[in-house]
Amino acid sequence: MKRREFLEWIALSAVSAVLVPYSGATVAAEDKPLTRKIPSTGAMLPLIGMGTWITFNVGNSERLRNTRTDVLREFFKWGGGLIDSSPMYGSSEEVVGYGLAKLNFPPTLFSATKVWTSSVTEGLEQIQESKKLWKLKKFDLLQVHNLDGWEGHLKTLFKMKESGALGHVGVTTSHGRRHDELERIMRTQPLDFVQLTYNIRDRAVESRLLGLAQDRGIAVIANRPLDGGDLIRRVQGKPLPPWAREIDCQNWPQFLLKFIVSHPAITCAIPATRVVTHMRENMGAGRGRLPDAATRVKMIQYMASL
Repeated sequence: MKRREFLEWIALSAVSAVLVPYSGATVAAEDKPLTRKIPSTGAMLPLIGMGTWITFNVGNSERLRNTRTDVLREFFKWGGGLIDSSPMYGSSEEVVGYGLAKLNFPPTLFSATKVWTSSVTEGLEQIQESKKLWKLKKFDLLQVHNLDGWEGHLKTLFKMKESGALGHVGVTTSHGRRHDELERIMRTQPLDFVQLTYNIRDRAVESRLLGLAQDRGIAVIANRPLDGGDLIRRVQGKPLPPWAREIDCQNWPQFLLKFIVSHPAITCAIPATRVVTHMRENMGAGRGRLPDAATRVKMIQYMASL
């Protein structure tokens, strides 16, 4: 085993001690999802959350809103916590709010949305509008979307957190070209969260940002975990390796998601789906055994061979 792999194995061994079953009331005691601690506050978050980009942007169609409510219902049935959205995502925030109201706002919800404007004044207005759309008085996490106007927005968000009007503060990017700027922000700002792209094919953040997040005590949300569905399309019809059962994988989404959340720096991955059965598959990735460092290497090699 190479030195880097050995060090990752040590880290994975250490983090296994803090992966604990979630206490969601809708999940049987013997089948609770794994959680990881948010370093800045100590709150525990299920490893698998959900995104809403594209999938929840269904406009005013009552039929489509109700099908998305069914997706939310399945998410919470399996102990789901973090739901991530943005004003950028069309009607997604409103549709999330519609579904949450139908489900009587499940207590395990960890609400996360974003500020998406360069103007501080417009940012404040946007936050109030997002609360109205989600039908919430307070968000668990507000993030500066794609670092747009981050200096001014972070001042606003930190003040909100200090006053008790907000749980956590973060920034996001889904573009590798912004990694240098993201690193500077992580080094200088007291962030609770960063959100960035990480999956078995796009591992660019491993070299600097994930280690920095651990050093700085910053929780990490992995976006584009299935690369917009491209990874699923790539493996369609291909067999899982026989050793996938050793990490409790029953399907490809679980294989791909378990790779992500087994990294000790990752707090939560946020796959998006519009299909109830796909949600059930995704949520299975947050249960059972996770790959160790040696298995992660095998996973990368197997994907490269397909």
